[in-house]
Amino acid sequence: MNARITPYAVVGHRGAMALAPENTLPSFRLAEQIGVHELEFDVRLTADGIAIVLHDATLDRTAADESGRGLGPVADLTYKQIRAVDVGDGNHVPTFEEVLDATTVSLQVEIKAGEVAEQLAHVVSARPADAERIRFTSFQPEALRRMRELAPDISRGLITMGYPDRERHPGGIEAVLAETGASAFYCGWDGLTEELVSRMHDAGYEMGAWPVRSVDDVRRGLELGFNGGTVDDPRAGCDWLAQAIAEAAH
Repeated sequence: MNARITPYAVVGHRGAMALAPENTLPSFRLAEQIGVHELEFDVRLTADGIAIVLHDATLDRTAADESGRGLGPVADLTYKQIRAVDVGDGNHVPTFEEVLDATTVSLQVEIKAGEVAEQLAHVVSARPADAERIRFTSFQPEALRRMRELAPDISRGLITMGYPDRERHPGGIEAVLAETGASAFYCGWDGLTEELVSRMHDAGYEMGAWPVRSVDDVRRGLELGFNGGTVDDPRAGCDWLAQAIAEAAH
């Protein structure tokens, strides 16, 4: 197994999004303080070429008030315009580099918009010390293929809603993993079996599950042999893991 994560990693989804405004610096810092092994967040590109950390294509959902809504796609806005928007508790949308500066644990960096690939590669090339703790992930095989070209030394992971997800991947998920050079597969619960997880591990892939919303999900993940799971509430996630491990020891 890749040494970048623990045998089962609690992964903070957009930081500690159940406890703080998602994808903000306080959310990431809180998740680390609680004790997550990894953080997961989303990246997009602004009109002036800045890699930002934001899930949606617009600010409409996360803006704290109407002044930040109706501005249109962030891809059409400058970072100055985006940064001026309060996304909760007085926080702003951070840049990718700000998140690197503010965190120390391993990072799952989900590419939401393929046009951000070149800027991501530029940032990581200037920050070799961060390279080992970064994994670029995406639902989009083309984004992972592009990162393989631009930053081949940074690991990659494919995300799917489930397995085999034939509508999105008619050629098979294994083929996508191979052609993108992925080292991890992050799968929704649908279609997951012990045989599948074992086969993926035998092929050299890490396996992660999402979403993890209860101690039962953690128990199932441990039974199936997952390398980790993504939680909205890291405090609960760490408690669930401790409980499941204690139960397994008796």
